[in-house]
Amino acid sequence: MPKRFVTSTIALIVLTFGILVHAQQQEVRQPGAVYDADVKNQQPAPAPRRDISGVWEPAKGPGDSIQATGAKAMPSDGKPEHALPFTPAGEAAFKSHKPGFGVTAVPSAFINDPMDICDPQGFPRVVLHNFRTSRIMQSPSNVVILYEFNKKWRVIWTDGRELPKNLDTTEPRWWGYSVGKWVDDYTFVSESTGYDDRTWLDNAGRPHSDALRVEERYHRVDRDHLEMTITIDDPKFYTKPWVALDKLSLRLQPPSFDIREMECSPSETAEYNKQFSNPASGVK
Repeated sequence: MPKRFVTSTIALIVLTFGILVHAQQQEVRQPGAVYDADVKNQQPAPAPRRDISGVWEPAKGPGDSIQATGAKAMPSDGKPEHALPFTPAGEAAFKSHKPGFGVTAVPSAFINDPMDICDPQGFPRVVLHNFRTSRIMQSPSNVVILYEFNKKWRVIWTDGRELPKNLDTTEPRWWGYSVGKWVDDYTFVSESTGYDDRTWLDNAGRPHSDALRVEERYHRVDRDHLEMTITIDDPKFYTKPWVALDKLSLRLQPPSFDIREMECSPSETAEYNKQFSNPASGVK
């Protein structure tokens, strides 16, 4: 192959990758949204008791939780402090994944990310990649969370039930099975299990097994702020639990806030692969 063609191909790959990163990280401000930078010198009102309902966005703006290179608290950036505590099985699973981002990124035509073919991203990836807006609704028996990306929703049972000790492993769930409770007047904690191990934890290809348990913690700081923390516990793939999201600050939005559409379209994905990713990677 002529050297000039090799150089051109590499340049095209870099350019395409740069476009993807920019698309992942660009901040799209929704009409009517309120972020911390918009409100200065305001004394926050006290938090309501046992209430996390409302429409929430990252307090610093929608770009604060794109997490393109992996979970915000543990990105795939090669730094020793962000190395995950893999078991041998977990490391083997991670190496089998070919993400488009992070230190193990590959050219787009060789990515095997299940979300790239519009498979469900599942939980917790829905909050560890491209997390924008969520609407939380409460009732006496459950908490329901609606997510902007692909307009998905989850139910967290709050009627006193415990996690099933023996979930039907023949029917794993993309979004898990969740129960939650208030641990104090301002902190709601949910535990989830029963996951389908085909999903990835984040955009960098971090894996999980069918033994995954996820803790999500919501702490209402004041009327306008909610902190979200996500902890991963998977004894098959990790030697100890690790924090994937550490007190991400969310800001309450006005009741009139309209959540925009953000869909994974198979037809648009196929067209992108045809026009850009395959040619950039030398795949016909």
